[in-house]
Amino acid sequence: MRKRSVYILQCLILTLVVLSSCEEVYLPKPKGYNRIDLPNPAYQALPDTFPYQFDYSTYAELLGDSNKRADRYWSNLYYPDFDALVQITYKDLTQDENDVGKLLNESFALTMKHDQRAYGIDESLIKIPNNQVASVTKLEGEVPTQLQFFTSDSTRHFFRGALYFNTATKNDSLQPIIDFITEDVLYMLNSFEWRY
Repeated sequence: MRKRSVYILQCLILTLVVLSSCEEVYLPKPKGYNRIDLPNPAYQALPDTFPYQFDYSTYAELLGDSNKRADRYWSNLYYPDFDALVQITYKDLTQDENDVGKLLNESFALTMKHDQRAYGIDESLIKIPNNQVASVTKLEGEVPTQLQFFTSDSTRHFFRGALYFNTATKNDSLQPIIDFITEDVLYMLNSFEWRY
């Protein structure tokens, strides 16, 4: 009987050792982010076929706007590494159908379409080299466009742009790229001039 008790005790101790050694500690993984390598800023001049001039990033490709409703001087700055697009529209205010008041209202309306999803809309005015002002609006939150801007001389030209990404990635993960392209747009606006 004593042998049997020792055997049971040994089995019990062995079972406890095996069970205690099988315990696995589960730890949550730390928050991770996509690695984004941003290039050093470099710029090039826009071709002289447009009624406006600015310097834009060498990392962006200048493309024509393929939309059926696109006007002649509409274009896109496409950032292939980020699958991002800065859509640029231009209106000649000397044409009767283009009213500066209407275009300003449309620009503000396009921005305010995002107020349902945006948790922050920051609009600022910056003085650009041609002694005019550009409006730059940054939107925060899960919005389709994170940056919008426009400028006009109020008599001949109206220029507008907006940043879009072709991705389902959340905007907080895209923030370094948004900041990078925002700096490019600010550089673009600070080199902006009309060609008459």
